[in-house]
Amino acid sequence: MSNSTILQMATDSIKGKDLKIVFPEGKDPRILEAAIRHKEDGLLTPIVLGDKGLIQKIADENNLKLGDLQIIDPNYDENFNLLVEKFVEARKGKATKMDAEYLLKKDNNYYGVMLVKAGLADGMVSGAIGTTGDTIRPALQIIKTVPGISRVSGIMIMIGPNGEQYVFADTAINITLESQEMAEVAIETAYTAKSFGIEPKVALLSFSTKGSARHDLVDKVSKATKKAHEIDPNVPLDGELQFDAALDPITAKNKAPKSEVAGHANVFIFPDLQAGNIGYKIAQRLGGYKALGPILQGLKSPVNDLSRGCSAEDVYEIAIITASQAINTAN
Repeated sequence: MSNSTILQMATDSIKGKDLKIVFPEGKDPRILEAAIRHKEDGLLTPIVLGDKGLIQKIADENNLKLGDLQIIDPNYDENFNLLVEKFVEARKGKATKMDAEYLLKKDNNYYGVMLVKAGLADGMVSGAIGTTGDTIRPALQIIKTVPGISRVSGIMIMIGPNGEQYVFADTAINITLESQEMAEVAIETAYTAKSFGIEPKVALLSFSTKGSARHDLVDKVSKATKKAHEIDPNVPLDGELQFDAALDPITAKNKAPKSEVAGHANVFIFPDLQAGNIGYKIAQRLGGYKALGPILQGLKSPVNDLSRGCSAEDVYEIAIITASQAINTAN
């Protein structure tokens, strides 16, 4: 595992807590490898979902030893009827018992989310096989967002070659953000950064710095900055800022000399998903940064979405992050 401060802090925070993380995609060898590793080192308790015979076959084909790894087949789980009842209750008239039985047997993501909802697991990690929508939809329907947060967003923790640590958002969920939504993402990301030991200095990014350009897109970021200050005036943040003004002290002196954040930002809020996704991948591929995530924020209980190109190491690390989020959400 990486020796990065964030991962080490998350690891230390979950030791001895016996937190349970559910992995719905038991038929993926990367998931099995990560789950087996967690079972062996005891950092957390993995719960794998799927057909036990199929999972054993996949493990054998990949020279993986399941040992006493906990595997739950939703079709034969003793908690199935309980979860059906809780599903119907959570959907508040939007799903019948028949609907619940169908979804919980058909879709392991729904079953995993229901284990979290029922308190039988502390968090969920999925997305190695399915899409982001497959992971997020059940979480939004069942777990729902934290009061005051209108939508879930996703961050990437960017870890540099020399140990630098930055947070990028939104890099995973929202294709577009209006000013109120961007403000909420900025504040929520600041809280997330702080929970991982980063003292946040938040920059709301644009192609303009302090009115150097005029456009509706610039106005959106400027308004988002004002709204973010209204949500929590104690969070150090500023905008609109270009990336160079946000990061580089010399550029900041020229472009935003009165800003306390410019030149020192470590949390970067992108104006839309296109910019955020491109930005983190440039840092990753050209800058040699490790991209840890996406890590989802705004849910009452942690559910995290993997990239379909993830490695077993990625799964292992995101499970640690998920477990540490479970401690924070419980508090």
